[in-house]
Amino acid sequence: MNQPRTRLILPLALLFAILAVSTASIFIKFAQEDAPSLMIAALRLTLASLVLAPIVLTRHRAELRGLTRTDLMLGLLSGLFLSIHFATWITSLEYTTIASSVVLVSTGPLWVALLAPIFLREPLTRPVLIGMALALVGGIVIGMSDSCTWNNGLSCPSLDQVLQGRALFGNFLALTGAVTVAGYLMIGRKLRVKISLMPYIFLVYSTAAICLLAFMLMVRESPFGYIPMTYLWILLLALIPQLIGHSTYNWALAHLPAAFVAITTLGEPIGSAILAYLILQETPTAATLTGGALILMGIYLASRNAK
Repeated sequence: MNQPRTRLILPLALLFAILAVSTASIFIKFAQEDAPSLMIAALRLTLASLVLAPIVLTRHRAELRGLTRTDLMLGLLSGLFLSIHFATWITSLEYTTIASSVVLVSTGPLWVALLAPIFLREPLTRPVLIGMALALVGGIVIGMSDSCTWNNGLSCPSLDQVLQGRALFGNFLALTGAVTVAGYLMIGRKLRVKISLMPYIFLVYSTAAICLLAFMLMVRESPFGYIPMTYLWILLLALIPQLIGHSTYNWALAHLPAAFVAITTLGEPIGSAILAYLILQETPTAATLTGGALILMGIYLASRNAK
């Protein structure tokens, strides 16, 4: 694809990716009525890999065989990072508040910003830093809206409440999810400039699927015995947020800095809020709308300088 056409398509593709990934929370919420979170994550990646397998193994087998040892190891590491991201973030919701989990996992772009100049030698410009700061603040506002209330003044949980017992472990899991998704995005940026999309996502998704299945078996969860609708929700998870959403992000990594792609992932809470309103009749709060506006402003500022 030529450069002018790619630059024209990129904004629309990223918007499409945000909308696709935003459906994940809806599908997960429905699936969690019958199935544990880790099983949902494992089947999500397994089904996505099975859909890709016939295409990649028939049309891209030569490229897979031609991967260097270094590229193969990096691809496997990216898949491991993705599996840890899903496993830790989803599990964190069992130990800490949604607000704390969302705030901590939303620091992923910050970790990319800190590490990309070291590992990818991608300098951070002032507009990208400002955009990232606005987007992160927006993510924090949305996250804290779940646990803070306004009753004759703003009331939020104390630091002691956030850091005590089970909550401390859950917060650690959510932060681990943020760091590992940063690793996943940075490796994608490094490999996608020389590996085409289909072989790359097949390698990463299938590695993540194997790791998640192992995690699932370690905690003695089974992929069998659930109602048909649960499997339908997980299939939709595999097809829409994973194969369409995540794959579009991975496509964009061949053309945009990892830090900018990471910032756009913060658009997911906005899309999720819109879908929750349309499907679940959950009216967004003023804090959600404010945070969403800050995220959009941040993405806009960063995108004006992304190359």
